[in-house]
Amino acid sequence: MFFRNLSFFRFPASLAKTLDDLDARLEDCRLRPVGPSEPMSRGFVSPFGRDEPAMSHRVGDAIWITLGGEDRLLPAAVVNDALARRVAEIEEKEGRRLGGRARKRLKEDLVMELLPRAFVRPTRLNASLDLGHGFIAVDSGSRKAAEALVSELRHALGSFPALPLNAEVAVRAVMTGWLAGEPLPAGLALGDECELKDPVDGGAVVRCSRHELQADEIRGHLEAGKQATRLALVLDDHVSFVLGEDLVLRKLKFLDGAVEQLENTERDSLHAELDARYALMAGELKRLFAVLEQALKFSRAEA
Repeated sequence: MFFRNLSFFRFPASLAKTLDDLDARLEDCRLRPVGPSEPMSRGFVSPFGRDEPAMSHRVGDAIWITLGGEDRLLPAAVVNDALARRVAEIEEKEGRRLGGRARKRLKEDLVMELLPRAFVRPTRLNASLDLGHGFIAVDSGSRKAAEALVSELRHALGSFPALPLNAEVAVRAVMTGWLAGEPLPAGLALGDECELKDPVDGGAVVRCSRHELQADEIRGHLEAGKQATRLALVLDDHVSFVLGEDLVLRKLKFLDGAVEQLENTERDSLHAELDARYALMAGELKRLFAVLEQALKFSRAEA
């Protein structure tokens, strides 16, 4: 269950004391099966599985929650093919061409007709709240998807003043400086991937993967004026990730230095295994956030 991406949002640390009834609030917004004429359904599920009773899982001041979903799969090609055949039948029968409005109404009727027969795809989106640092990390590289989870949580709680992470320094300038040889924060080291962009609109973009980032080739691009917009980093040989100038962490990976302790301990249930994995991950996220917060001067949420 290790997260693969991190989209951060900040909330006031004082909010922690209002989450004592979190499970009850999430239970009221539990995922229900998608209806026959609905394109999708969203709601919370237990992190341990949809049919499990616990609606969240807490380790210390970290809380794991999961947004579930059911989406009806109705490809546009299927709808358009059915529409073309239905339009042809009507035009042949009535001897006239259908106008744009009539086609639009016909398409809407076809969607409602086809939806009950569409396959249903289940989805899960995990998030971790850190009450000590006042952040929620959503396991998604998509800002839209992450904001959707935060919005559902806000609906469940009635109020949840969380905002996307904001840095008080120019993230691009800081990453460019690290690439150019400026000291990295304690515990951080360069990885093997970066994206460099010419600051001029429409300028050149260079992407390097599995590459030595202190090589002369990279240095030449920096001297030519390009700036780092994505940069692979490693924290304490425990976690590797790619930091973007949008403050989203992608390609998150927990390395042997972090997970070896899990492999040396036997557990008698899936629940215990997931509990151990979340406890380890929550600790690493806490350390990772603290390092980046100091380096990039994250803004604090107002109470």
